Amino acid sequence: MSTKTDITLADLDLFADGAPWEVFDELRAEDPVHWNVEEAPNHGFWSVMAYRDIVEVLRDTDTYSSEIGAVSLEELDERQMDIRRSMLETDGERHRALRKLLQPEFTPRALADYETFLRGLTATTLDNALPQGEFDFVAEVAADFPIRVLAQMLDVPEADIPQLIKWGNRMVGNTDPEHADVLANSEESDQYKDLPFRSPAALEVFNYGFELAAKRKGGNGTDLVSKLVNQVPSDGIPLDDRDFRNFFLLLVIAGNETTRHTITHTMRNLMDNPQAVALLRENPDLIPWAVEEFLRYASPIYHFRRTARRDAVLGGKNIKAGDKVVVWFGSGNRDSTMFDDPYKFDVTRNPNEHMTFGRGGPHMCLGNSLARIEIQIMFEDLLSRPYNIEYNGEIEYLRSNLVHGIKRFPVKAVPR
Repeated sequence: MSTKTDITLADLDLFADGAPWEVFDELRAEDPVHWNVEEAPNHGFWSVMAYRDIVEVLRDTDTYSSEIGAVSLEELDERQMDIRRSMLETDGERHRALRKLLQPEFTPRALADYETFLRGLTATTLDNALPQGEFDFVAEVAADFPIRVLAQMLDVPEADIPQLIKWGNRMVGNTDPEHADVLANSEESDQYKDLPFRSPAALEVFNYGFELAAKRKGGNGTDLVSKLVNQVPSDGIPLDDRDFRNFFLLLVIAGNETTRHTITHTMRNLMDNPQAVALLRENPDLIPWAVEEFLRYASPIYHFRRTARRDAVLGGKNIKAGDKVVVWFGSGNRDSTMFDDPYKFDVTRNPNEHMTFGRGGPHMCLGNSLARIEIQIMFEDLLSRPYNIEYNGEIEYLRSNLVHGIKRFPVKAVPR
């Protein structure tokens, strides 16, 4: 095994077969603020592995900025940053103003209006999948369900759903040869350097969003697109084309990918822990709280990046202004100083202050309440069904150090 002196989490091979938990554990124990080398033209980055250090970075936006670099490892010049800037790459008043545009649509109270729809959609998804006997859990359940929720919130036709899934795969899979149009670290991708994920799929998403916006501008729709095009942020600065297209693309990605992968990982984790399945079937009232363990154990997003605004000391290391500082949520969610027996999948774990949605700070995931209710309803329904889900082939992982993703998960549903 590698030692802490030569591990770099920029190495995508570490992530080819899923999360490198042993590497996370080693770094967290031996070098929790770890310098990672990168190939040129990048300049390296600090990996923050321990829970408490991660929280410090997320909460201290005066020192660790989202807007002077990017949230990914990619290094952008000022022109690229200006072109690509979304809500994720802003801080302060502008960030709060952009967030408030859609925040009312993602409160638990607002989402309660979707519960009947969500339960009906879940039932339809499982009605279609389980009787097949053998199927790919990702394609038939995990990818199908959250994208249909997003389509409802965007008010787009059902016929467009497969395309939304493909766009997400092509962008998020920009380091996976199966999904990427061009690999993000290739010379060929330079022609797309101004686009999110260096992916031509982003252009297609932009055009799709602009078509929707043109139809809904000036209307009285209540969908997310109508809210974006017919409201002015609280700071008084209207959305321009850049703001809209980047916000819309963020919705397409964030509204689908993380919930999709959490559902997939949770199905696997339940299959590997039949005692948890038995407990939740006998006590379905435990499921809403069990969702917190589902989220902790899945850790669908490995990391986000900040950039140091000024010199600082973190975990005993001297951080220089301009350094990339990367917080690894997957590592924080396995930190034994915060979670007793962190590799135990314990659906009754309490407290469970996981950091799957971030942990404090202004960039806490806007859609966390939606993700929770989607996951809860999915497993309330699935575990009530007269089926056991079993393995039916090898799991295939997304080659990415950003998204802890599963591409294919062959299963069989066996009547019980």
